[in-house]
Order: sequence, then C-alpha cells, then structure tokens
Amino acid sequence: MNLKGKTAVVTGGGRDIGRACVMRLAEAGAQVAINYHSSSAGADSAVKEIVAAGGQAFAMQGDMTKPADVQALVDRAIAEFGKIDIVMPITGGIVARKAIAEMTLDHWQAVMDLNATSAFLLIKAALPHIPEGGAIVNMASQAARDGGGGGAIAYAASKGAVLTMTRGMAKELGPKIRVNALCPGMIDTDFHNVFTKPEARTHVAGITPLKREGSSEDVANLAVYLASDEAAFITGACIDINGGLLFS
Repeated sequence: MNLKGKTAVVTGGGRDIGRACVMRLAEAGAQVAINYHSSSAGADSAVKEIVAAGGQAFAMQGDMTKPADVQALVDRAIAEFGKIDIVMPITGGIVARKAIAEMTLDHWQAVMDLNATSAFLLIKAALPHIPEGGAIVNMASQAARDGGGGGAIAYAASKGAVLTMTRGMAKELGPKIRVNALCPGMIDTDFHNVFTKPEARTHVAGITPLKREGSSEDVANLAVYLASDEAAFITGACIDINGGLLFS
C-alpha cells in the first residue's frame, strides 16, 4: 500500500489499535496527526519513530468528546500538512461494565459520547478539508453485532451507532469520500486487560477458529487497507475481524 503524499488523522493514537494504525499509516508513507488523551508516552514515541524513519508526524493531547479539542487537532493538521485524506476515529472505550439496573444516565451518555459522538465530531470537523478520494475508517466492534459481553450494553449500543453511522455516511459522502468500519472481536489490548477476566479471554480464544486473540497490528493492517486506493470500490462496509468467532 502506497500512501505517500497523503495525510491521516488518528484519534486514540497513543496505544493499542490506534498506535498500530499510526505506525502502519506512516510505514505506508502517510503524514500522521496523532491525538491522544492520556497515553502521551505511546504517542510521543510513535512520533519519534516516524521522524527517525524519515516520515512526518505530530502528537497532540485532547479530549475528542469536546468540540474545541477536536477543532484544534484538525486546525493543526491543516496548518502542518495542508489537507486531510484519511480520518480514523479510534478513540473509544467501555468506561465500566454496568448492567441496565445499575446504569446511570451519566454513564450511558459518557459511553455514547466516547465512542459515537467523538467520531461524529472528528468527521464533521475534518470534512471541509478532505479532498476527492478521501477515506474514513471508523472503529465499531463485534459488540455492535452481538450486544457485547456482560455489562457492555452501553458500549455495544454506542458501537452499533458507529456501524449505522458508517453506512449512512457512505451514502451521503460518496462518491467523493469512502466510509467503512471495522468490527474487531477479542483483540489483545488494554481494553481487555482491564475489563475482561483472563479466564474469559482464554475461553474465547479457545473457541475461535484461529485459536488466538487478535493483535492491534491485525486490525491496523485492515484499517490501512480500507484507507488505501487498493480498497477503491469498498464503501459502507462494516468488516468483521475476529478470527472466525462470529460470522455476519
């Protein structure tokens, strides 16, 4: 994949899937604007590695649920790189596992904002700067397909919103811009380190046809493919990447 001359904006780019996407984009030749919330070490080290390899990148802290922070990221990307060809809203999370009976409205809204509203805000801010042939790659989840595990209803609903939003935007923004989404299953990230019991992870890996958890790099490879011209006739797709655990 050749992304030389293209600019990508990646939110949540300081760790796990976001950072893997950053590095794969840079490897393919893209200039990368990296947002992070609290993972400054990962974002800063990514910039150092990219620059050392002859690429261009910057990292910027911001809360992607806040319009002002989103606009600041887009403004800096335009100031440094002049355009935005690729948008990857990777920011997201479960916050906490809560059953409906114990869930507050504040929790529901926080999870929806973190996963769905943050993507909307970034895409809306970047849209005026995306030229013909641009690509948006959203991050949904297997939870959007199957409702998620215990205590993940708010998360699953927010990722379902991302999935549906992707389809709507593909119709609205085509043919100028392609819009796709990924639906990762069990990926070895801090998400599961914090919120999923080790025995549950072992069980899921064991019943997966490929007999393992996915890696952040597995997801990044697919995300960058969807952003590239090699995927020029793919839009509105929400692609499962789960080792065969769920077919949709």
